[in-house]
Amino acid sequence: MPRNTNPDKSEKDLLFKGIAITLIGVVILLGPYFARSPAVQELLTGGRVVGWFALVLGLAFLGQYFLRRRARR
Repeated sequence: MPRNTNPDKSEKDLLFKGIAITLIGVVILLGPYFARSPAVQELLTGGRVVGWFALVLGLAFLGQYFLRRRARR
């Protein structure tokens, strides 16, 4: 598979992935507090580890994006 040669597209992909995955993590972590059904609350509470993983992964992508952007200047 050919490597991405356009650095701008690579950086935009990192930014998009970082924002999307971070939002998913936040929704999973905050979901039990806003869910009305006890079954949904229990389901989302069980996914707490997944929510933290998504949040940390998304923040890592955002950190990588900002480090690359800073290094390019």
